[in-house]
Formats: sequence, structure tokens, C-alpha cells
Amino acid sequence: MEAATAERRRGRVKVDAEALRRLREGYPLTVRELAERSGVSHTTITMIENRHRTANPSTVRKLAAALGVEPSAVMWRETE
Repeated sequence: MEAATAERRRGRVKVDAEALRRLREGYPLTVRELAERSGVSHTTITMIENRHRTANPSTVRKLAAALGVEPSAVMWRETE
């Protein structure tokens, strides 16, 4: 079972939940409005913003495009 879980998580990226929410609210857009613009379900967006899940790279690209930013603007980065 652990191998299957690891396989599903491969290729997924952490999203900077605060940056995503800040950008979304800056428009201002509701979660449902961002979902309609991006083609990503509102449930997925809510789970990402609440740090309950990571995202597929394609999801990050869709969200970024809907917000008019580069994908790197919503990806989590470690600070040193």
C-alpha cells in the first residue's frame, strides 16, 4: 500500500497556500470563481489553500494561468 501511495504522490508539488489565497483574494475572486476560470474543482482549491493536499503540476499551471501569474508564483519555496 505504501508503494501505491508513493507512486500517486510522485510528481506532485507543494503549493504556497498563502500566496494562492492572497492572489485569489486580490482579484477578488471566490474559490468557486477561480474554479470556473481555471477548470480546477473548488474542492481541490479549498484543500490546497487549507494545506490538506499537494497538487499536480498541471493544476498549478491552470491556477496560475487563471490568476495571470507564472506557476512559480504559487509554488512553495523553502527559505534558508
